[in-house]
Amino acid sequence: MPVAFRYNPEHDTIDISGHNFAERKKFRDVQRNRHVAFVVDDLASVQPWRPRGIEIRGEAEILSQGGKEVIPGFDNEMFRIHPKRIYAWGLADGVAGAGRSVRG
Repeated sequence: MPVAFRYNPEHDTIDISGHNFAERKKFRDVQRNRHVAFVVDDLASVQPWRPRGIEIRGEAEILSQGGKEVIPGFDNEMFRIHPKRIYAWGLADGVAGAGRSVRG
């Protein structure tokens, strides 16, 4: 299920929300297990092939308010990921498959 996300510099977290978010499987899954992974991947170029992305692993905090701040019109419910480990590839060096741990 697609979600909306934003970096929250005040808390150094990733805030995640969506339409009908509290009714979605992702939201229910986080209620059962707060250890989460969030991945954003992209293609910088197809010629040459240059994938890039970031994986954030951490603990999610479930909030009943704040989702409309992620994107206006979304539900109030949201979760906030407190990163414990961040792994990125292809962002700075442009080398496909090259990755590095950014945090812990």
